Amino acid sequence: MPWIEGSAGPAGAPLLPLYEAGSAPRAGSIALDEVKADYAWHYHDMHKLIYAFEGAIELDVELGRHLVPLQLAAWIPAGVPHRLGKQNVRSSAIFFPAEAVTNPGQRVRTVLVSPLMREMMREALRWHLPEPETSLRSAYFSVMAGLCGEWIANEADLFLPASNDPRLQKAIDYTASHADARALDICAVAGMSERSLRRHFKQDTGMSWDEYRRRRRLLEAIGLLGSTSEPVIEIAVKCGFESPSAFARAFRAALHESPSDYRRRVRTS
Repeated sequence: MPWIEGSAGPAGAPLLPLYEAGSAPRAGSIALDEVKADYAWHYHDMHKLIYAFEGAIELDVELGRHLVPLQLAAWIPAGVPHRLGKQNVRSSAIFFPAEAVTNPGQRVRTVLVSPLMREMMREALRWHLPEPETSLRSAYFSVMAGLCGEWIANEADLFLPASNDPRLQKAIDYTASHADARALDICAVAGMSERSLRRHFKQDTGMSWDEYRRRRRLLEAIGLLGSTSEPVIEIAVKCGFESPSAFARAFRAALHESPSDYRRRVRTS
């Protein structure tokens, strides 16, 4: 897959073609380390389903960032500008022609992965995108595309907004590296009062500051659950949750399972 020059932002992002000019698009898979342009802003004219077999995926879109933990997937509809963060994770993408998926939506989503979805994505890796079409390959991806509408409806709400206000972005950046930072310290970095921070953040992103911090803590906790053997209670405290029960409620609301169940599923898979 060739390198392309991406744009400085989503506006004006170029098309990254996935098949030769004049040929019909067909579904297939590709290892993301083969697509160096994923590190620059671009879009595809095919739908894209990304899954990390190890680690987590960072995915930037126009309004912010999706952090896609282990055992979850990212759905990127055709035509949506995006870029992947530079990361050393073993991941792959499945591509579908734009007309193959009913109701693909118009935004990137972090989606929960069922056992069937995970195994079908694994099996899809046997058909590399540039390879010739076969009747078996065509039938397999036709079934997979038919299931995508059901899969992408099962969404995990883990999106983190960005801001064009440099003060708010300072608060976001500081919080990203200081999960347990006090509001006083965050406001000092941003040069705003807490009242102004809360009001402007809600106006600019549509999300409350408290909700943003909860999601940021939850994502940190998800990473620790997948990569360490620390007790769930210790992870809850380390990530700034008021109590293990508050952590469990937030976790279940976002991922539809308990922290212990998530850890067990990650390890057994």
